[in-house]
Amino acid sequence: MSRDRFIAGGLFALGLAALGGYALSQSAAVAQDATDGPGPNLVIDVAGSTTGTVVVDLASDVAPQHVAQIVGLAKEGAYDGVVFHRVIDGFMAQTGDVQFGKHGSDTSMAGTGGSERPDLAAEFSSMPFDRGVVGMARSNDPDSANSQFFIMFAAAPHLDGQYTVVGHVISGMDVVDAIKKGDEAANGAVVDPDYMAKVTVAE
Repeated sequence: MSRDRFIAGGLFALGLAALGGYALSQSAAVAQDATDGPGPNLVIDVAGSTTGTVVVDLASDVAPQHVAQIVGLAKEGAYDGVVFHRVIDGFMAQTGDVQFGKHGSDTSMAGTGGSERPDLAAEFSSMPFDRGVVGMARSNDPDSANSQFFIMFAAAPHLDGQYTVVGHVISGMDVVDAIKKGDEAANGAVVDPDYMAKVTVAE
């Protein structure tokens, strides 16, 4: 795949321009209770410049197809060793490129790949992109999400209804906050990025 996934063109530019208006707010943090939500829960062990565990409550009632894809990839071990290739301070951390994003390999194409599974039709909802929310990355085509996802550092209302929300962080936002940031001028690309050492599912 050669399509760069996440916010291509205008929406990404809007996101960068809006960064100053969406300062990181600790008061907007989601609850740090690993038992919160119906699950399944995605458990991400982060490694690199920071270490720790992030737990995401997946919203199977909101985006069943996307959640099923994430759960399937996690159970296959496809997400193990995948880097956070695009991380923009005050905005989001993106990962999940199982095709081109493996730690220890050439990740120069990370962000352009997906998985062997088919792309998914959008499952847009009214859930807002608040701090800690997890959304699926895609290209300009709304029906192009595959394996990549991003975690919000702060609220970004301009994304609402434009990307599929798949869950929210219920534990480990301090770990998310510490993930190595990229250069905004380079579209958030990270040099020697942190990565998901192990990803499992708790049901």
